[in-house]
Amino acid sequence: MAVAMPHVMVLPFPAQGHVTPLMELSHRLVDHGFQVTFVCTEPVHKLVLDALRQNGGGEALDVIRLVSIPDGLADGDDRRDLCKFLDGVSRCIPSYVEDLIRETKVRWLVGDANMGMCFEAAKKLGVRVACVFPASAAGLGTLLRLPQLIEDGFFDDKGFPKRRGAFEIAPNMPPMYTSHMPWSIDGAAEGQEVSFRLVSRNTQATSLAEIVVCNSFLEAEAAAFELFPSIVPIGPLFADQEFRKTVGQFLPEDTGCLKWLDAHPDGSVVYVAFGSFTVFDPRQFRELAEGLELTGRPFFWVVRLDFTTGGLSKAWYDEFTNRVVVNGSGMMVSWCPQQQVLAHRAVGCFVSHCGWNSTMEGVRNGVPILCWPYFVDQFANRSYICDIWRTGMAVTPGEDGVVTKEEVIAKLGLVIGDKGIAERARMLRDAARNSLKEGGSSYENFKRFVDLLRE
Repeated sequence: MAVAMPHVMVLPFPAQGHVTPLMELSHRLVDHGFQVTFVCTEPVHKLVLDALRQNGGGEALDVIRLVSIPDGLADGDDRRDLCKFLDGVSRCIPSYVEDLIRETKVRWLVGDANMGMCFEAAKKLGVRVACVFPASAAGLGTLLRLPQLIEDGFFDDKGFPKRRGAFEIAPNMPPMYTSHMPWSIDGAAEGQEVSFRLVSRNTQATSLAEIVVCNSFLEAEAAAFELFPSIVPIGPLFADQEFRKTVGQFLPEDTGCLKWLDAHPDGSVVYVAFGSFTVFDPRQFRELAEGLELTGRPFFWVVRLDFTTGGLSKAWYDEFTNRVVVNGSGMMVSWCPQQQVLAHRAVGCFVSHCGWNSTMEGVRNGVPILCWPYFVDQFANRSYICDIWRTGMAVTPGEDGVVTKEEVIAKLGLVIGDKGIAERARMLRDAARNSLKEGGSSYENFKRFVDLLRE
């Protein structure tokens, strides 16, 4: 008689930087004989399926069952309004997840730490919980220290900073910035309070999980893993060695860029991408564009349709794109298969917002990084890259907050020309790859994780 495949429900927070690592993890679980139900909110579910269809891979997720639930917002609501979005998610999603658990009869909920508000519902129904933190161990460790940080006077009990600047949890861990915490969102004070309450609730809920894993590896964050031994590294995560499996992108990927890269010498191209959330004003956009052009190096730039706020001159933009495309110095697309791009031999530098997925993908491919953080944990990730691993540098904005084209040109020249950075990036790449090989720390931890889910 055939043994039933163990069935798990995977629940990411509804944002690109969370869906991707949990989809990668889901593929790995399928490879180990698991049946996976992957739960997205309805808007995210639609984006993922539309992007898949446009890339001609509608069947690519047959092995993973995609299920959607409402996110608590109306159709016309602005999901970039984080206060409204977080309020809807925290109020509505737990009950939908509870109903889904009853229907699917899963044994385990493998939940994003940022969906910790659903862990109690799972436990109530006798479903075991494994928690996935899709960012750095240092980030989760800092959240676990939150009561102490409030007691020590860094924050008040609503999450507002009482001290400005950075603080350190331990040596060799990146400094954290009181104004760039996971609950730090722009706008009215009540938005920050909603965000802080949700982050606090989710962090407390990690105690309901039988294991907490994160997308990192031992050598990258040795100090954090020593201080927080309950956090288990299983990264860097990836779906498959060939990057053929879909990882839940919200936008269709332009794969034509790979042929463009093929035509360039090794290590010659500057790859520029700021993730799914960063927005530049028109002046900053122009400074970056002109800086990239004036370096005289070939560049490949991901420019989402919503990457810049209104006011960028269409005439200027058309002239710029025509010029760089015609002379072959640049290529611009709205989204791309980033893992394949970073693994390409032609890429010599990565200009990045320092989201954790991008950081790990850069690390795993040994690519030096020019850091341009935008919000929350990206500033701490910059510290890892520049100060602890020393595999990159950071741009420095002027007093008006703008990074000038001269700064872009100068810093790119320094990063690309620094042999020490290149060597350290190679060494960290080798450590990442070794951790994933049989006998490596992430390999052994993942095996332990899989064995637990089979119980």
